[in-house]
Amino acid sequence: MLCLFPLQKGEIDGERNSKTMSENEKDKKETRVQGSGTTASSSKKTDEYEKICYMCRRPESKAGKMVEMPGNISVCTDCMQKTFDSIQGSTGMQYADLMKLSNLNFMNLSDLHGEIPQRQKLKKKKPKEEKKVDPVFNIQKMPAPHKIKEKLDDYVVGQEHAKKVISVAVYNHYKRIAAMDEKQNQEVEIEKSNMLMIGPTGSGKTYLVRTLAKLLDVPLAITDATSLTEAGYIGDDIESVVSKLLASANNDVEKAERGIIFIDEIDKIAKKKNAHSRDVSGESVQQGMLKLLEGADVEVPVGANSKNAMVPLATVNTSNILFICGGAFPDLEDIIKERLNKHSTMGFSGELKDHYDKEKNLMTKVTIEDLRTFGMIPEFLGRLPIVFSLEELSKEMLIRVLKEPKNAILKQYECLLAMDEVQLIFEEEALEAIAQKAMEKDTGARALRAIIEEFMLDIMYEIPKDDNIGKVTVTKAYIENTGGPLIEMRGNSQLTLP
Repeated sequence: MLCLFPLQKGEIDGERNSKTMSENEKDKKETRVQGSGTTASSSKKTDEYEKICYMCRRPESKAGKMVEMPGNISVCTDCMQKTFDSIQGSTGMQYADLMKLSNLNFMNLSDLHGEIPQRQKLKKKKPKEEKKVDPVFNIQKMPAPHKIKEKLDDYVVGQEHAKKVISVAVYNHYKRIAAMDEKQNQEVEIEKSNMLMIGPTGSGKTYLVRTLAKLLDVPLAITDATSLTEAGYIGDDIESVVSKLLASANNDVEKAERGIIFIDEIDKIAKKKNAHSRDVSGESVQQGMLKLLEGADVEVPVGANSKNAMVPLATVNTSNILFICGGAFPDLEDIIKERLNKHSTMGFSGELKDHYDKEKNLMTKVTIEDLRTFGMIPEFLGRLPIVFSLEELSKEMLIRVLKEPKNAILKQYECLLAMDEVQLIFEEEALEAIAQKAMEKDTGARALRAIIEEFMLDIMYEIPKDDNIGKVTVTKAYIENTGGPLIEMRGNSQLTLP
């Protein structure tokens, strides 16, 4: 119930005068004293967001017209009416008679809990007239698939097939959005094409999607499926993935409805085998995600991961949100081998059981039946029509990852030492030794930084000690722990770091 119980006016004034003014109150007073330009800009920024009821946390678009109260507090008419009824029932007086009493005042609600935080405010939707003049998405600014792939080539090494598939899928998805905005091809409805990426750990699944969203300048939410549970159980609700997208779009619902959601670790919600208890984080999550992938109006919490009484809810339509799911799918190779080894091992056309053991890119032969055997339900797979796999990184690809991308690992360390006016050089044989160590760790490109960080520790600790050092060369002997890096002084004299 709204806390509008009466207090003596003298008591309120005395308490306020006795309190010391906080830093925030000083800042507010200084802002009021400043010029009208600051006030106008702040009010304009405030007008961009909807008013939210202080009691029921419903936005203005759902609750209707708000009643303004002291302390920038807004209350909807429903909550206000309930408050009036409560006052009338407890005091036996009409509210109009209660307001006539001059020695009574009402408590300022902002003194109790403060204003609603900015992260829980929604941006107002544009009127239909403005949408026609300024469309949300313009297909003319959308790069073609070959240009998208060229940009991805600057950051992602290899994975040619995956980059081609994702470039075409994203281009067709946003053409579909543009056609819907312009109300073209109404007789033909283009369906959404969600994607499923399969690849070993460290092959670049997350990095590929993050780079793509950066190039397209669209809202992106990256989340993982490990924390998702069925509604009513401890964990994040399924709608929390859309809530993260809304937060990345600065609480702009229209912008979020054109965004991209990447759900990593999707293999962790596979159906558990031989499970006697309720599978609240497996098959139940897949069933709950069906409506999101297909497209529906969902109620998502604003500024939080779970729904509760103190968090406003926003309605987001997921029909135009592109969902990209990715996972390493461990033990899927064994399922593929079992399917491929169904041929008889005897006779002239027979194949040995270890025929596919040494094949590197076995994930490229995955089928829908293999994923169903792994534990993904057919309804979930049916809403992910585009399935493609990423190749396992070879030794040559790891060497290219070290030095070719725009933000390659070697370029980062060269930049760090350049701040100390020291030149850093890696011998080609040293790069091969680093790649070989990464292959042994079997964690993909993630192992490269850990290995380089280990060997660069002594170098970056010793270099700042001497200002005469001008060049450092990392050798193969240093990587193999049989020697040290070559240190070249500014006078062209060479040393070896112990």
